[in-house]
Amino acid sequence: MAATELETLYYERAADGVVLLTLNRPERGNGVVPEMAADLLAALTDLERDLSVRCLVITGAGRQFSAGADLKAMRAYLDEVFPVTQEPYNARVLFPVTQKLVSSRLPAIAAINGGATAGGLDFALACDIRICSAAAKLGETYINLGLPPGNGGSWFLPRLVGSGVAAELALTGEVIDARRALEIGLVNRVVEPEELIPAAVELAARIAAKSWRALEATKHALRSTWQVDLATSMSNSYWAVSALHNGPDLAEGVDAFLWRREARFNGG
Repeated sequence: MAATELETLYYERAADGVVLLTLNRPERGNGVVPEMAADLLAALTDLERDLSVRCLVITGAGRQFSAGADLKAMRAYLDEVFPVTQEPYNARVLFPVTQKLVSSRLPAIAAINGGATAGGLDFALACDIRICSAAAKLGETYINLGLPPGNGGSWFLPRLVGSGVAAELALTGEVIDARRALEIGLVNRVVEPEELIPAAVELAARIAAKSWRALEATKHALRSTWQVDLATSMSNSYWAVSALHNGPDLAEGVDAFLWRREARFNGG
């Protein structure tokens, strides 16, 4: 895959089955504007259709991962129409991207290179795994703008760090460092800045080596289990396993284990 550059982001193959997607508005802290939202939706749709792509790594150009909604653009948006009749900026710009990322078949790793605040943090939380630079700062900072979490944070945060810590972060708008983010379980690991992309790509490559059908089923199972009871989750797992049980990938996985070799999955 040749590098693909859109107006506000670019993406390229970083390893076999792995695509590195970089938000590219560093002059505005990679703040999201409608053009970036459209580019993200287009990129995620394009990559999801390519069955040679099995895992994404998402990062930001420059010193920030993402500041969330671009506040300059939001200010202009607020001036366009009387606010009472206006759809919230986040609902128009950020929500569709987060929903697409969550529902995508592709596992996503957020490589948090710098600041990730408000909707930018929520975007990272919508990814399946988070690897964080030691220089990064993270905050659920909506409250500082007079808003509640507006891009899924009120749903993601309690499930990742517990209700008490989530409340502290959301109610104070505190920005925490990478060490604290690791302590509370907000991120999976912290690495030195120069190690961030190699570490994220290496992990993504390990994931991409698996059966893409099994990856899709696993991501769906992990997401849906947050919304159902154990009995329903077990039933869903039964049907997911049944659907893949007679495919070639299971036979390949069993043979690889028995013969003590690496599995070579073809997507059955």
